[in-house]
Amino acid sequence: MNPIQPMKNLLFYFCVLFISISFLPTQSSASKLSAYEVLRSYDFPVGLLPQGVTGYELEPKTGKFAAYLNGSCSFSIQGYQLKYKSKITGYISKDKLTQLKGVTVKILFIWVNIIEVTSSGNELGFSVGIISANFPIDNFDESPQCGCGFECNKKKKKVWSIRTNPFVSSS
Repeated sequence: MNPIQPMKNLLFYFCVLFISISFLPTQSSASKLSAYEVLRSYDFPVGLLPQGVTGYELEPKTGKFAAYLNGSCSFSIQGYQLKYKSKITGYISKDKLTQLKGVTVKILFIWVNIIEVTSSGNELGFSVGIISANFPIDNFDESPQCGCGFECNKKKKKVWSIRTNPFVSSS
């Protein structure tokens, strides 16, 4: 028997195995959870992220995550101005987002980073370090839209008025 033949056979089987694995079905994008569904799975409302998340990464063992937007995003909600960078990172666990980066809120005249979000009962707690505030979780049932928050769909009534010129006569 040729001593090279077993090596050729092994190489052939390796190639067949590699090609077979390459064509195995992978998880389709349709079956992958959206970033909003991932938030829900950790007991957070979808409204923590604005509309338009283009993708995300999640390491389930550590909870390390990154969410991506097409670009930076800003809007006002109930008197608060918020800014999201195009990449938001942190760690997620049940009822807790920590080491959050990429989300800022304007307090008085300065922009500060929101570094932690906790969910407890019917409230969400937002921490910017030494200061924190709680809000009803219902306020975050919907995702705001970049540029206009929740004011995008409110139609402003256009007032039409017919002006007449008393100095022009039709006769």
